[in-house]
Order: sequence, then C-alpha cells, then structure tokens
Amino acid sequence: MNDEQRRMLQSLLAERFNLRYRQDTAEGPVYLLTRNGKALKIADAKDKSAFPWSGSLSGGAINGDGLRGINESMPDLAQRLSRYMGRPVLDRTGLPGSFDFETSYSVDGQRPDVISMILTCLNDIGLKLEPSKGQVERIVIEQAQRPTAN
Repeated sequence: MNDEQRRMLQSLLAERFNLRYRQDTAEGPVYLLTRNGKALKIADAKDKSAFPWSGSLSGGAINGDGLRGINESMPDLAQRLSRYMGRPVLDRTGLPGSFDFETSYSVDGQRPDVISMILTCLNDIGLKLEPSKGQVERIVIEQAQRPTAN
C-alpha cells in the first residue's frame, strides 16, 4: 500500500466510524539490521534505475527459498523485513547506496520457516538482525463509533 492509498483509507475510516486517532511513538521491541563481521556478499547495483526490490528467489514475496535484492538500499531492505519479522527493523549497517544480492536456502522437502530462512540468508550475505529496543510508531484510537449506513 502506498502513501496515497494509506491516506485515502484513513480518511474513509475516519468518516465512516467517526474515528479520531493520533500517531505516537513509544519505546518497544525492534530488530537492528547490522553487519555481522563477515565479508559482505552484496554488490553495487548493476542498474541504478531498476525498481528497488527484494524478495524470494522465485521473484515474489519472501517464501523460504532464499533472498534476492535488486537495486535495494539497506533502509528499504530493513522496512521490507519488518513485515516478516513481526516488529520494526531499523537499518544500522551504515551502508550507503543500493545493492544487488542473492542467496538460496533449502530444507530438503520440508516447508521452510521463513524467519529462520531470513536469518540464515542475511548471515550468508554478511548481515544480521539483533533484537533491541527502539522508538516504534503506533496509532492511538481516541474515538470510534458504529459505522454510518451506506
């Protein structure tokens, strides 16, 4: 969902449910995306005009077969990983620019655990996720009512 779609949805919800909310930040659990001390197995992006993307080797959402990135910055990778890790991932790699990377993962016929796969694949390319505390954005609902009729 892009920012425009998010604003449209927020407006619809506010109107239909007489919703009042505010955005806030609080300290909460996060992961820090950092370098793991090994040599990095990422390369400067071959095509800097390519759409920044990261996902599975098969080309879709991360599904357990590995991890591939095309023209991907570390802040964008951290944001994408947040969806799978269940908490925000903050980039602390200090790596500017955008990169291409690819690493595979196999569990011999078993259904892979996506989180274990992500941690293993990140380790393979020289990165890691460290549990930590940090500022987490949240939405605080102040008022909501039954929706209005169509």
